[in-house]
Amino acid sequence: MTIEIRQLRMICAIAEAGSITRAAARMELTQPALSNQLHAIERMLGDALFVRSRTGVVPTEFGRRTLDRARIVLSEVDSLFGGAGSPQASTEPLRLGCAHIACISSIVDRVQAAPLGRSVMLHVESSAAVLADSLASGRYDAALLGIMAGFDVPLERPVTSRVLVPRYPCFVALAADHRLAGREQVRLGDLRDEAWIGPPGADDGSLAALRAACLEAGFEPLIRFEAPSGGGRELVANGHGIRVVEPTFAVPPGTVALPLEGDPLMARLLVAWRPDRITREQADLLYREIARAYLLHVTDNPRFHQWWQAHPEMHPVL
Repeated sequence: MTIEIRQLRMICAIAEAGSITRAAARMELTQPALSNQLHAIERMLGDALFVRSRTGVVPTEFGRRTLDRARIVLSEVDSLFGGAGSPQASTEPLRLGCAHIACISSIVDRVQAAPLGRSVMLHVESSAAVLADSLASGRYDAALLGIMAGFDVPLERPVTSRVLVPRYPCFVALAADHRLAGREQVRLGDLRDEAWIGPPGADDGSLAALRAACLEAGFEPLIRFEAPSGGGRELVANGHGIRVVEPTFAVPPGTVALPLEGDPLMARLLVAWRPDRITREQADLLYREIARAYLLHVTDNPRFHQWWQAHPEMHPVL
């Protein structure tokens, strides 16, 4: 028996909602009907995809691997069929929203040099929720979004998306003279007494994800500072606090960026666009150039590069 696209959408909806009941409502199914479908899918695949939690359900390790691949398949299907009726190529500047990520400058370089026939106007925004809303409202033509695992950001029609990196670990930035700075990786529980710099884009799940991971490790994080990335770097380097960073973070002097043991904070990257604003060919070219820009930076942090080489299934589909 072959799994169907609609069944992939079901398991992704359950993961994103964190609840079979909420996912059923989203998909306009009854809870028993979706439960029966989930059991059928699990029998077909030969293992459990989800286990019960205090608030609903969470993916098993097998479930996480399956979801990573399901999201790639669905994004490819959606990008293939989501461009029907796309507009004629425009020469207006391409308005691109972008998560705060190390490859921003490389994205501009590569997209500007690509044969899009359009210049680029880029706006950096840490909040994936704001990026998604701005894309849906027409402020942007396309966007690169970073979304924390377990805290999905819905994309409203006509927005179409394609997975760039289905899952990657977040790192923690510490002062170079921090007591843990010499380790290969850090246990989240060892950071229970630290002062944290609040993550940007907290309205869309990054702060909630940090708190949930810390609570799982047995403590409530002390959020002592709220600062943009520039100010946050100085606070970290001078030993005032620590913060979560994306793994291609260009480590400034006086700072180290280390992986967290067990990868308790994961995220994914999406390229999203409005098919009424850019053609399918432009969207494909934009995706490829953003992917190549990202790949230029995976070696900037040797510890992330090691993780990246061990997980080829997470690499962009070019």
